[in-house]
Amino acid sequence: MYITKVSLSNFRNISETEVNLGEGINIFFGDNGQGKTNFLESIYFASMGRSHRTAKDKDLIKIDEKAALARVCVQNERHQDNISFEIEKESKKIAVNSTPIKKLGELFGHLLCVIFSPEDLSLLKMGPQVRRRFMDMELCQLYPSYYYNLRMYYSVIRQRNNLLRAVKATPSLMDTLDIWEEQMVAYGIPIMEARERFIKKISTIAEKNQSEITGGKDKLEVIYKNHVDCDLFLDKLIKNRNLDILRGFTSVGIHKDDVEFKINDKAAKNYASQGQQRTAALSIKLAEIDLIKEERGQTPVLLLDDLLSELDATRQEYLMDKIKGLQSIITMTGAEGNFKKYISVEKAETFKVEQGKLDKIHKM
Repeated sequence: MYITKVSLSNFRNISETEVNLGEGINIFFGDNGQGKTNFLESIYFASMGRSHRTAKDKDLIKIDEKAALARVCVQNERHQDNISFEIEKESKKIAVNSTPIKKLGELFGHLLCVIFSPEDLSLLKMGPQVRRRFMDMELCQLYPSYYYNLRMYYSVIRQRNNLLRAVKATPSLMDTLDIWEEQMVAYGIPIMEARERFIKKISTIAEKNQSEITGGKDKLEVIYKNHVDCDLFLDKLIKNRNLDILRGFTSVGIHKDDVEFKINDKAAKNYASQGQQRTAALSIKLAEIDLIKEERGQTPVLLLDDLLSELDATRQEYLMDKIKGLQSIITMTGAEGNFKKYISVEKAETFKVEQGKLDKIHKM
């Protein structure tokens, strides 16, 4: 799978552009704040129907403009998909091959992406909501049914939370909690089961990556920390009702899950060095690529957002070796320096990004 063309209009600071991408490495370089990350963001949006940087779609519209438009052409093994989207202040429209999608789950799988930014190097030490998002975004790409269950679960939990606050004022409504709790369990258990399978597979692949990078010195283990066991889910919801009514929100469920990382049998968050943590994050993100290949039978597009400057020479070399054969879209502040050790710039497509303009460079 690879992207052949990206066309943008009024997306962030990019007024108008049309970029033809190569099947291999594509380098976008320029100073900070010029639009490199914005370009990657548009590709991620075409893949997931949302930004990886903001929850507000209207933030993607160029200042003083009414709408942002994009078209991303994706070549698969047997066919080409054209993904387009239009974002307005209060709405968004997404289409695949000119057919509007009715549910976001219909978008997943048409463009498989793995995005890797400097923030991902902090995956191990950031809050649990970041690690839940890591699981959810990948699982949505792999299994469209996962997105449906996730969307329904959060819809039900909102209903239960509203009811909890109502029960506090009107205790007679207590019995109506049953239906929402049963639905939470019905949607939550498949989510827990999918997360557990996913983390086990990621752990196996990431452990191998970690060993290769460190020469066998570090053993990495990734563990799914479900907040409640499947067979105890409903019982705990009922047991916690009074506490939940007092607080006004649901205290038990998959929205409290986390992921634990261990290096050499110790909690990485507390005991690993910064270098070990960064290596683990790199190992985990690269494991996503192999898992997508295994589960979907296609190679994803790799988006690297100013990452190479954050990695030392050993990790850079390992990364560049692992992404051979993938279409990679890489942003950086310059195309000089260590990067030339690992690829031939002459064989890569290179683009200069300046003030929202993307210009192809034919010779460095």
